[in-house]
Amino acid sequence: MNGQLMAAEMAEQPDRLRDLLGRFEEIADRVRGVAPVPLAGVTIVARGSSDHAAVYGRYLLEAATGKPISLAAPSLHTLYGIDADYRGQLVIAVSQSGATPEIVRTLEALQDAGGCGLAITNEPDSPLARAATDVIELDMGEERAVPATKTVTGQFTAFAIIASALGRAPFGHDELNGMPDAVQAVLDDTGRMTTAATALVDASQLIIVARGYLYAAALETALKIKETCSLLADGYSAADLRHGPIAAVTAGLPVVALCASGPAEPDVMSLVDELRARQARVLVVGSGQRADVWLPADVPEPLAPIVAVVRGQQLARDLAVALGRDPDSPVGLTKVTPT
Repeated sequence: MNGQLMAAEMAEQPDRLRDLLGRFEEIADRVRGVAPVPLAGVTIVARGSSDHAAVYGRYLLEAATGKPISLAAPSLHTLYGIDADYRGQLVIAVSQSGATPEIVRTLEALQDAGGCGLAITNEPDSPLARAATDVIELDMGEERAVPATKTVTGQFTAFAIIASALGRAPFGHDELNGMPDAVQAVLDDTGRMTTAATALVDASQLIIVARGYLYAAALETALKIKETCSLLADGYSAADLRHGPIAAVTAGLPVVALCASGPAEPDVMSLVDELRARQARVLVVGSGQRADVWLPADVPEPLAPIVAVVRGQQLARDLAVALGRDPDSPVGLTKVTPT
């Protein structure tokens, strides 16, 4: 129960991301070849960890294109069969396996409604890849541990490439190319998250909070903890937490706050102060001086979710091991969810 598979796949991430970024021009050409002109907007279809990559993509793509970006409601198309008009829309379907029937059917429905379909998947011969007009193959290698790790950072990075292809991305090309090294630096620093995990072994629930670009990383970290530790963990936007749920924050409740230098940092740190005033146990994972666990300071806020997701993977794996659980094969979960 030491999570060797999960750890090995986490360790592959720098090299896999480096290879993915090495195909930047090829991927950008594919994206521009599929995207309608003029582009009315982008709709993203996903579930699970892929949905958290979609949330990240929503932030990046709206910043880069200035167009409305939405997350599809698959049930409207697979259960209710609504009439829809997706002309002028780039439809991006995201699935690690490319085998989730609901995602495939939703992509097909939105393409039938006039959308231009692009798949992001680790399986280029999957049903999703065959259904889409074109495919971004992640090529992250086989992922055997049930909790997705390298495919998630691959999806996040793919959205960064798409944002660069479609508009003015809120980061530089050199900054994006530096992400594999930043991920390696985080992976090389294991002790801080092991210590943090040890402090959480008595927790029955916890909250992960962030704002802006890092919100997606909060959602993904919460999911990884639920999957690996069978522990109730919720991801929140700092703004949403203040709108009611903060009333449930009582003395001793563990909270992990993700932040990076940028416009969202003052609001998150203000929330940290408020939570500590409520006697919550707050762990700050960030790039500022008040961080308990560091994120690389030279990574710009729009790219910080990629390294923050890796920190979340470390926390989930270490906490699972400390609890005597097997993070490679959590009870009751399978690699592909047949919805």
